[in-house]
Amino acid sequence: MPDTSHPVGQRLQEEYELNPDPQALTGHADQSKNSSTGVDYEPNPAKSIPLDPQHERIVQTICNLYSGSASEEDMQVYAADSVYDDPWSYCDTRYKIAGQWYGIPKLFHSKTLATEVVKSTPSEIIFKLRQEYSPKGLPFSKAVNSLVSLSLDGEGKVKYHKDMWNEKDYSHEGLGKVMKTLNGDQLTKITRPPESLAEGRAITSERVRRRQ
Repeated sequence: MPDTSHPVGQRLQEEYELNPDPQALTGHADQSKNSSTGVDYEPNPAKSIPLDPQHERIVQTICNLYSGSASEEDMQVYAADSVYDDPWSYCDTRYKIAGQWYGIPKLFHSKTLATEVVKSTPSEIIFKLRQEYSPKGLPFSKAVNSLVSLSLDGEGKVKYHKDMWNEKDYSHEGLGKVMKTLNGDQLTKITRPPESLAEGRAITSERVRRRQ
């Protein structure tokens, strides 16, 4: 059964989640250049779709967060009620999302190596991202490729942020979802983002409950 313990996140998921087709968005015309999974998440900036200034700012702000900015200003790219979804975490408020981003500079030096926008509409942005992570105190780094999809509301705020690390879309049922949600719910207790980032959520949450 679907998880119904987070009604705000459930509604955002139903309304805003994007389900990009990785093969269609990332595959080479020359199939011999594809990975064994049929997808290629490594960005080629020369092929990036041009963005208008507003969308360019959104992508840059998201990259700032991946690179450890952990700032209240950059967190305003998200609506107060919004979802972050990757293989390890499911967060259904801006405050919980901040719990993820405020953890990065505590553990890693991180920098964006390249991006390639593969789709852009008024309500969505999808781009390939290559991010390098260097654990603090250890003499090595690792570059990670992923496909990032951002669903936007009418005010240009991010409502659903999905980060796909492989060719498979995410299931929102079963033990995997439970573990992801638990991580999203609990990490703020460790990383302690500013409480001000939770402002604005109570009214929105009450509206969601009234609709149910």
